[in-house]
Amino acid sequence: MNDHSNTAEELEIVIERFDHVSMAVNDIEAAAPLITLLGGEFFEGGTNPWGDFRWAQYDLPGWGRLELIAPLADDPNHFIRRFLAERGEGLHHLTFKVYNINEAVERATELGFTVTGFDDRLDDWKEAFIHPRSSHGVLIQFAEFPAKSS
Repeated sequence: MNDHSNTAEELEIVIERFDHVSMAVNDIEAAAPLITLLGGEFFEGGTNPWGDFRWAQYDLPGWGRLELIAPLADDPNHFIRRFLAERGEGLHHLTFKVYNINEAVERATELGFTVTGFDDRLDDWKEAFIHPRSSHGVLIQFAEFPAKSS
């Protein structure tokens, strides 16, 4: 059994801030009424560099950001299609902005978390995930990226 008793204090040196909540949906436009209800204003979005999913982020009043991700790929093994098939639309992951992705991965691994999906191929976006089996059922994304403003 892993001892995570000092996790918050030990990880604060790598976590810059909480960034956003991400929801998997079948169609971003179909989710627009929910965004309207929540008072969301479009911040940014597009198609990922590999062309297999779309994403859109919205600023929410007085809180933070909500991201919607929707598959474009027909591949049933695509991570979003698999998620939607197994769980339906809903919470996909929580994203934390980190100062340095390598340090965040190293620290999480040292603390006994299972890290997966490390990707540092892009200059302006590096990411890794803590597998839900080691984080109480929630996929946690660490992301290193330049500061953005709305």
